[in-house]
Order: sequence, then structure tokens, then C-alpha cells
Amino acid sequence: MSTAIFNLFPNLEPFHHDTHYEDLFLNQHWVLVNGITNKKAVYVFKDENTLHIIENENTSETSWCIDVKNTFSIETEDGKTTVKAYFKDDDILVLNRTQTDDCAVFINEDRCSEILNTLEDVQQFLHDKYKEKAASLISDHEFYYIEKAEEFGPFTVAQLSEKVENKKISIFCFVRDVNEHNYNKRLRIRDLLREL
Repeated sequence: MSTAIFNLFPNLEPFHHDTHYEDLFLNQHWVLVNGITNKKAVYVFKDENTLHIIENENTSETSWCIDVKNTFSIETEDGKTTVKAYFKDDDILVLNRTQTDDCAVFINEDRCSEILNTLEDVQQFLHDKYKEKAASLISDHEFYYIEKAEEFGPFTVAQLSEKVENKKISIFCFVRDVNEHNYNKRLRIRDLLREL
């Protein structure tokens, strides 16, 4: 896979048969994000190497198979193609055409609370998903803050919020993650509170 795709989708996990095949991959409604502005296409990978592609309520049947580890062969109307499969979380699948930067991104519609019909639906799903994830990570994490050239902490965001409410510290104090060594990111307490 090219480094460009890893930059676009950091932390991709290669498809692993034991982990992904039955619970996350098979019989799921994978909405193709590429081209959703023109038409919605849903891919359903079935057992016994059958692939259903649903477009505008028409279903075509074709084939797919696992060649080795996370490498698949897929037969479509455009011909046979070989792809490497990766997961970004449990509900985003990336199929990268081998030895190219071409990739198809899919979202598991079965795991969405809303139906994905448009690019705006996809954007809203991703926004909600990652905002919730970021808020969860931020609220559970600890930070140091600096005030009048003195460092304090570490504190959770809830503890920092309480200090701000009690006027013990300013909302404009710089903070740093416990894993960082300086305040170069120029992050303030108010920035953390906005994300919650």
C-alpha cells in the first residue's frame, strides 16, 4: 500500500480472517463512498465467494475470493481486480488496488443509525463518529497546565473545568498532553472544553 493512503487513513488494520471475516465483513451492507454523489452502491460480501452489488434497487451478483491474508480478488463489470483489504475501526473498510494509490472506501451502513444516501450523510456520520470518539478520549485523558511560568498537573478535563468554574485558573492557560514534553501545540483549556 502506498504511503499516501496511510497518510489519508492513519492506523489502518489489515484484514484478518479470524478477527474480521464473520463478525465485521460478511453479510454487511458496505456503502461505497467513492461516487456516492452520482449513485449509491452497496456491496454485500456473502459466503461461498458471492458478492451482491446493489445500485438503485437493482442487485447484480458477482464473485470475490481471498487470495492470501488480506488480499482479495473481486470480479465486477469492469473486470477482475486484486485489492488489499484494511479496516479503519469496525465500520470503515478500505480496499486498495494492489500496487496503486487507487482505493475504495466503504462504510458499514448496518452500524449506522441513519441511512447513507448522500455525501452529506457520509460527512455527518464521520463527523459524529469522530467527535464522539475525540470527546471520549479527551475526557479520559490527563493534561498538565502552565500558569505564571509554573506547571501543574496532571489533571483530567473535568478537573480542569472545575478549576476554571471556581476561578482558580484561567480558561486561557496552555495545556499539554501527559505524553508531550512541551507546549508547542499552543492548546488551551478552552480548546479542550470546546470538544466536550
